[in-house]
Amino acid sequence: MPLQTFRYLACGSGNTAMDILLYYISYHFILNETPVHFTFLTISAHIAALFMAMTVTFPTGFLLSKYIVFSESNLRGRVQLVRYFMLVGICICLNYGFMKLFVDYLHIFPTISKILTTIFVVGFSYLTQKRFTFKVKEG
Repeated sequence: MPLQTFRYLACGSGNTAMDILLYYISYHFILNETPVHFTFLTISAHIAALFMAMTVTFPTGFLLSKYIVFSESNLRGRVQLVRYFMLVGICICLNYGFMKLFVDYLHIFPTISKILTTIFVVGFSYLTQKRFTFKVKEG
């Protein structure tokens, strides 16, 4: 196994475990499985918990990727951050779509749905980070 893949799996597993734990705590204990109501919008608890967990895992994921997994990337830090932010935006959409599908349409328990969603999104994220966000520029 290439060292970069090992580092991604190690760092990503830690960050993902933290994400799932934060999701679980947010969904069950902070939100009490209750939707979040705003004046103009209501967000279901399982979707709100996604965003709550992401406030912690976004910066940790970027820092782990930049300094440990893809440290050989010669792109400027702000370019990496913008690209990482774009990737996370896409991953948010994927997370949202899969969670809506699994929970609302297939009626799978939210924490199990989060784990299934994570499997799909992690594969996409690794390939995108390696080939786009933290690529090594030639010459």
